[in-house]
Amino acid sequence: MKKRLYIVTAILAATAALSLSSCLKDPRYYTFSQGGTVINFPLGGLGNFGADAITDPGDTIVKQFSVDVASPNVPTTPTNVTIAVDNSIITSYNASNSAVTYNPMPDGSYVLSATKVTIPAGQRVGIITVTFYKNQLDPSQSYMLPIKIVSGNSGNIISGNFGVLYYHFIGNDFAGTYDLNWTRWHVAGDTTGAPAYDHLDLGTVTMSPVTPTTAQVVSGYYNNIPYTITFSKTGNGASATYSNFAVTFLAADISNYWQGAGITLGTGPMFDPAPDPNTQYTYAQAVKLFRFYYTTASRSIIDKYTKQ
Repeated sequence: MKKRLYIVTAILAATAALSLSSCLKDPRYYTFSQGGTVINFPLGGLGNFGADAITDPGDTIVKQFSVDVASPNVPTTPTNVTIAVDNSIITSYNASNSAVTYNPMPDGSYVLSATKVTIPAGQRVGIITVTFYKNQLDPSQSYMLPIKIVSGNSGNIISGNFGVLYYHFIGNDFAGTYDLNWTRWHVAGDTTGAPAYDHLDLGTVTMSPVTPTTAQVVSGYYNNIPYTITFSKTGNGASATYSNFAVTFLAADISNYWQGAGITLGTGPMFDPAPDPNTQYTYAQAVKLFRFYYTTASRSIIDKYTKQ
Protein backbone atom coordinates (compact mmCIF):
# COMPACT_ATOMS: atom_id res chain seq x y z
CA MET A 1 0.00 0.00 0.00
CA LYS A 2 2.31 2.69 -1.26
CA LYS A 3 1.31 6.27 -0.84
CA ARG A 4 2.63 9.28 -2.65
CA LEU A 5 3.18 12.07 -0.23
CA TYR A 6 4.44 15.42 -1.42
CA ILE A 7 6.25 17.35 1.23
CA VAL A 8 7.69 20.75 0.34
CA THR A 9 10.31 22.42 2.46
CA ALA A 10 9.04 25.82 3.49
CA ILE A 11 10.95 28.76 2.08
CA LEU A 12 11.19 31.25 4.88
CA ALA A 13 9.84 34.69 4.26
CA ALA A 14 13.02 36.10 5.74
CA THR A 15 15.27 34.37 3.23
CA ALA A 16 17.04 37.57 2.27
CA ALA A 17 17.81 38.40 5.88
CA LEU A 18 19.04 34.88 6.51
CA SER A 19 21.29 34.95 3.50
CA LEU A 20 22.77 38.28 4.45
CA SER A 21 23.60 37.09 7.96
CA SER A 22 24.97 33.81 6.61
CA CYS A 23 27.28 35.57 4.21
CA LEU A 24 28.70 37.59 7.06
CA LYS A 25 30.30 34.32 8.17
CA ASP A 26 32.01 33.93 4.81
CA PRO A 27 35.27 35.88 4.58
CA ARG A 28 34.48 36.68 0.97
CA TYR A 29 31.51 38.73 2.18
CA TYR A 30 33.87 41.53 3.00
CA THR A 31 34.20 42.31 -0.70
CA PHE A 32 30.94 44.16 -0.06
CA SER A 33 33.09 47.12 0.88
CA GLN A 34 34.10 47.09 -2.77
CA GLY A 35 30.56 46.54 -3.99
CA GLY A 36 30.75 42.72 -4.19
CA THR A 37 27.81 40.37 -4.68
CA VAL A 38 27.71 36.85 -3.17
CA ILE A 39 25.54 34.01 -4.49
CA ASN A 40 24.56 31.44 -1.85
CA PHE A 41 22.10 28.83 -0.60
CA PRO A 42 20.69 30.51 2.55
CA LEU A 43 20.07 27.10 4.16
CA GLY A 44 23.07 25.31 2.66
CA GLY A 45 26.52 24.40 3.88
CA LEU A 46 27.80 21.82 6.36
CA GLY A 47 26.25 23.80 9.20
CA ASN A 48 22.83 22.79 7.85
CA PHE A 49 23.83 19.21 7.01
CA GLY A 50 21.41 17.67 9.52
CA ALA A 51 18.50 19.66 8.16
CA ASP A 52 19.25 18.31 4.68
CA ALA A 53 18.56 14.70 5.75
CA ILE A 54 15.61 13.26 3.81
CA THR A 55 13.45 11.41 6.34
CA ASP A 56 9.99 12.11 4.87
CA PRO A 57 7.60 9.17 4.37
CA GLY A 58 6.33 8.18 0.97
CA ASP A 59 7.97 7.15 -2.30
CA THR A 60 8.00 10.59 -3.92
CA ILE A 61 9.39 13.56 -2.01
CA VAL A 62 9.50 17.12 -3.31
CA LYS A 63 11.86 19.72 -1.82
CA GLN A 64 12.23 23.36 -2.75
CA PHE A 65 15.36 25.37 -2.08
CA SER A 66 16.33 28.96 -2.68
CA VAL A 67 19.31 30.57 -4.37
CA ASP A 68 20.02 34.01 -2.98
CA VAL A 69 21.83 37.15 -4.09
CA ALA A 70 23.47 38.93 -1.13
CA SER A 71 24.73 42.41 -1.95
CA PRO A 72 24.86 45.89 -0.43
CA ASN A 73 21.95 46.94 -2.64
CA VAL A 74 19.15 45.07 -4.40
CA PRO A 75 20.38 44.15 -7.91
CA THR A 76 19.13 46.42 -10.65
CA THR A 77 19.72 43.83 -13.39
CA PRO A 78 18.77 40.12 -13.63
CA THR A 79 21.09 37.63 -11.91
CA ASN A 80 21.73 34.36 -13.76
CA VAL A 81 22.74 31.43 -11.52
CA THR A 82 23.86 27.96 -12.61
CA ILE A 83 23.79 24.97 -10.26
CA ALA A 84 24.93 21.36 -10.72
CA VAL A 85 25.17 18.02 -8.94
CA ASP A 86 28.84 17.39 -8.08
CA ASN A 87 29.49 13.87 -6.81
CA SER A 88 33.17 14.63 -6.18
CA ILE A 89 31.91 16.39 -3.05
CA ILE A 90 30.79 12.99 -1.73
CA THR A 91 34.33 11.65 -2.01
CA SER A 92 35.67 14.58 -0.04
CA TYR A 93 32.93 14.31 2.56
CA ASN A 94 33.46 10.56 3.09
CA ALA A 95 37.21 11.10 3.53
CA SER A 96 36.58 13.55 6.37
CA ASN A 97 33.58 11.91 8.06
CA SER A 98 33.67 8.24 9.02
CA ALA A 99 30.28 7.80 10.74
CA VAL A 100 28.35 7.19 7.50
CA THR A 101 29.66 6.38 4.03
CA TYR A 102 27.49 7.91 1.31
CA ASN A 103 26.98 6.76 -2.28
CA PRO A 104 25.99 9.00 -5.20
CA MET A 105 22.29 8.90 -5.94
CA PRO A 106 21.65 6.76 -9.04
CA ASP A 107 20.09 7.99 -12.26
CA GLY A 108 16.31 8.02 -12.01
CA SER A 109 16.23 8.56 -8.26
CA TYR A 110 15.98 12.35 -8.47
CA VAL A 111 15.01 15.14 -10.87
CA LEU A 112 16.03 18.79 -10.66
CA SER A 113 13.44 21.19 -12.04
CA ALA A 114 16.24 23.37 -13.47
CA THR A 115 19.98 23.85 -13.40
CA LYS A 116 19.75 27.53 -14.33
CA VAL A 117 17.64 30.19 -12.68
CA THR A 118 17.26 33.87 -13.50
CA ILE A 119 16.51 36.10 -10.54
CA PRO A 120 14.74 39.20 -11.88
CA ALA A 121 16.08 42.70 -11.36
CA GLY A 122 14.95 44.10 -8.04
CA GLN A 123 14.77 40.63 -6.46
CA ARG A 124 17.23 38.47 -4.51
CA VAL A 125 15.72 34.97 -4.46
CA GLY A 126 15.24 32.21 -7.02
CA ILE A 127 13.45 28.92 -6.29
CA ILE A 128 14.37 25.46 -7.62
CA THR A 129 12.64 22.13 -6.96
CA VAL A 130 14.23 18.71 -6.58
CA THR A 131 12.09 15.56 -6.57
CA PHE A 132 13.34 12.33 -4.96
CA TYR A 133 12.06 8.83 -5.80
CA LYS A 134 12.81 6.64 -2.79
CA ASN A 135 11.63 3.48 -4.49
CA GLN A 136 14.70 3.77 -6.74
CA LEU A 137 17.03 3.53 -3.72
CA ASP A 138 18.26 0.60 -1.64
CA PRO A 139 17.04 1.53 1.89
CA SER A 140 20.02 -0.23 3.47
CA GLN A 141 22.43 2.14 1.70
CA SER A 142 23.21 5.80 2.39
CA TYR A 143 23.04 8.28 -0.49
CA MET A 144 23.96 11.92 -1.00
CA LEU A 145 22.92 14.47 -3.61
CA PRO A 146 25.37 17.40 -3.32
CA ILE A 147 24.09 20.40 -5.27
CA LYS A 148 26.53 23.26 -5.72
CA ILE A 149 26.39 26.75 -7.16
CA VAL A 150 28.59 26.78 -10.26
CA SER A 151 28.37 30.39 -11.38
CA GLY A 152 26.51 33.67 -11.27
CA ASN A 153 26.85 36.84 -13.28
CA SER A 154 30.31 38.01 -14.21
CA GLY A 155 32.01 39.29 -11.07
CA ASN A 156 29.67 37.49 -8.67
CA ILE A 157 31.28 35.54 -5.82
CA ILE A 158 30.15 32.01 -4.88
CA SER A 159 29.85 31.60 -1.12
CA GLY A 160 32.48 29.28 0.34
CA ASN A 161 30.41 28.35 3.40
CA PHE A 162 26.97 28.26 1.80
CA GLY A 163 27.62 27.21 -1.76
CA VAL A 164 26.56 23.53 -1.43
CA LEU A 165 23.37 21.73 -0.39
CA TYR A 166 23.96 18.26 1.10
CA TYR A 167 20.70 16.40 0.58
CA HIS A 168 21.15 12.86 1.88
CA PHE A 169 19.43 9.61 2.81
CA ILE A 170 20.79 7.54 5.71
CA GLY A 171 20.82 3.80 5.07
CA ASN A 172 20.17 1.10 7.64
CA ASP A 173 20.56 -2.67 7.22
CA PHE A 174 17.05 -3.31 8.53
CA ALA A 175 15.30 -0.54 6.62
CA GLY A 176 12.77 -1.62 4.03
CA THR A 177 9.31 -3.10 3.67
CA TYR A 178 7.77 -5.49 6.21
CA ASP A 179 4.47 -7.27 6.61
CA LEU A 180 2.80 -6.23 9.88
CA ASN A 181 0.67 -8.67 11.84
CA TRP A 182 -1.07 -7.21 14.86
CA THR A 183 -2.64 -8.90 17.89
CA ARG A 184 -4.59 -7.11 20.63
CA TRP A 185 -6.07 -8.30 23.91
CA HIS A 186 -8.71 -6.30 25.80
CA VAL A 187 -7.07 -7.01 29.16
CA ALA A 188 -3.73 -5.44 30.04
CA GLY A 189 -1.07 -8.03 30.74
CA ASP A 190 -3.09 -10.88 29.24
CA THR A 191 -1.64 -12.61 26.21
CA THR A 192 -3.00 -16.08 27.01
CA GLY A 193 -6.74 -15.56 26.63
CA ALA A 194 -8.58 -15.18 23.36
CA PRO A 195 -7.37 -11.99 21.65
CA ALA A 196 -9.81 -9.39 20.44
CA TYR A 197 -7.92 -9.23 17.16
CA ASP A 198 -5.77 -12.24 16.35
CA HIS A 199 -2.90 -11.90 13.85
CA LEU A 200 -4.67 -9.21 11.90
CA ASP A 201 -2.72 -8.58 8.71
CA LEU A 202 -2.27 -4.82 8.42
CA GLY A 203 -0.43 -5.03 5.13
CA THR A 204 3.01 -3.61 4.46
CA VAL A 205 4.81 -0.92 6.42
CA THR A 206 8.21 0.68 5.96
CA MET A 207 10.97 0.52 8.54
CA SER A 208 12.67 3.87 7.99
CA PRO A 209 16.31 4.63 8.83
CA VAL A 210 17.10 7.39 11.31
CA THR A 211 20.80 6.59 11.59
CA PRO A 212 22.75 3.52 10.42
CA THR A 213 21.90 1.86 13.75
CA THR A 214 18.50 3.43 14.52
CA ALA A 215 15.23 2.81 12.69
CA GLN A 216 11.55 3.58 13.14
CA VAL A 217 8.43 1.63 12.20
CA VAL A 218 4.79 2.21 13.07
CA SER A 219 2.72 0.13 15.47
CA GLY A 220 -0.65 -1.21 14.45
CA TYR A 221 -2.40 0.35 17.46
CA TYR A 222 -4.18 3.70 17.75
CA ASN A 223 -2.66 6.43 15.57
CA ASN A 224 0.23 4.14 14.63
CA ILE A 225 2.69 5.44 17.20
CA PRO A 226 6.20 4.62 15.90
CA TYR A 227 8.67 2.29 17.56
CA THR A 228 12.26 3.51 17.71
CA ILE A 229 14.66 0.58 17.39
CA THR A 230 18.38 0.76 18.15
CA PHE A 231 21.15 -1.80 17.84
CA SER A 232 24.91 -2.18 17.51
CA LYS A 233 26.59 -3.40 14.37
CA THR A 234 29.94 -5.18 14.21
CA GLY A 235 31.73 -5.56 10.88
CA ASN A 236 30.34 -4.99 7.40
CA GLY A 237 28.84 -6.89 4.52
CA ALA A 238 27.65 -10.46 4.75
CA SER A 239 29.80 -11.15 7.83
CA ALA A 240 28.30 -8.29 9.90
CA THR A 241 26.69 -9.16 13.23
CA TYR A 242 24.18 -7.29 15.39
CA SER A 243 23.64 -6.94 19.14
CA ASN A 244 22.39 -4.64 21.93
CA PHE A 245 18.86 -4.43 20.55
CA ALA A 246 16.46 -2.02 22.24
CA VAL A 247 13.03 -0.62 21.42
CA THR A 248 11.11 2.33 22.82
CA PHE A 249 8.35 4.83 22.20
CA LEU A 250 9.61 8.39 22.29
CA ALA A 251 8.01 10.60 24.95
CA ALA A 252 7.20 13.25 22.34
CA ASP A 253 5.38 10.66 20.23
CA ILE A 254 3.33 9.46 23.20
CA SER A 255 2.35 13.06 23.84
CA ASN A 256 1.54 13.76 20.20
CA TYR A 257 -0.30 10.53 19.43
CA TRP A 258 -1.88 9.27 22.66
CA GLN A 259 -2.31 11.80 25.44
CA GLY A 260 -5.16 13.61 23.76
CA ALA A 261 -6.99 10.29 23.39
CA GLY A 262 -6.47 9.37 27.05
CA ILE A 263 -4.20 6.41 26.27
CA THR A 264 -1.51 5.66 28.87
CA LEU A 265 1.46 3.41 28.23
CA GLY A 266 1.62 0.63 30.82
CA THR A 267 4.66 -1.56 30.17
CA GLY A 268 7.10 -1.81 27.32
CA PRO A 269 7.52 -1.73 24.49
CA MET A 270 9.90 -4.66 24.51
CA PHE A 271 11.19 -7.37 22.20
CA ASP A 272 9.20 -10.59 22.62
CA PRO A 273 11.13 -12.75 23.18
CA ALA A 274 14.01 -10.58 24.36
CA PRO A 275 17.26 -10.92 22.37
CA ASP A 276 20.14 -12.55 24.23
CA PRO A 277 22.42 -9.65 25.29
CA ASN A 278 25.48 -11.91 24.92
CA THR A 279 24.70 -13.01 21.35
CA GLN A 280 26.02 -11.52 18.14
CA TYR A 281 23.17 -12.19 15.69
CA THR A 282 23.65 -12.67 11.97
CA TYR A 283 21.44 -10.60 9.69
CA ALA A 284 19.19 -13.60 8.98
CA GLN A 285 18.75 -14.15 12.72
CA ALA A 286 18.35 -10.49 13.64
CA VAL A 287 15.69 -9.69 11.05
CA LYS A 288 13.43 -12.27 12.76
CA LEU A 289 13.59 -10.49 16.13
CA PHE A 290 11.14 -7.72 15.33
CA ARG A 291 8.20 -8.79 17.46
CA PHE A 292 7.22 -6.15 20.03
CA TYR A 293 4.96 -6.30 23.07
CA TYR A 294 3.52 -3.52 25.23
CA THR A 295 0.47 -2.72 27.34
CA THR A 296 -1.72 0.29 27.89
CA ALA A 297 -4.09 0.75 30.82
CA SER A 298 -6.57 -1.68 29.27
CA ARG A 299 -4.88 -3.36 26.31
CA SER A 300 -2.09 -5.78 25.46
CA ILE A 301 -0.51 -5.44 22.04
CA ILE A 302 1.89 -7.52 19.95
CA ASP A 303 3.22 -6.25 16.61
CA LYS A 304 5.13 -8.74 14.49
CA TYR A 305 7.16 -7.63 11.45
CA THR A 306 8.19 -10.00 8.69
CA LYS A 307 10.74 -8.76 6.13
CA GLN A 308 9.48 -8.94 2.57
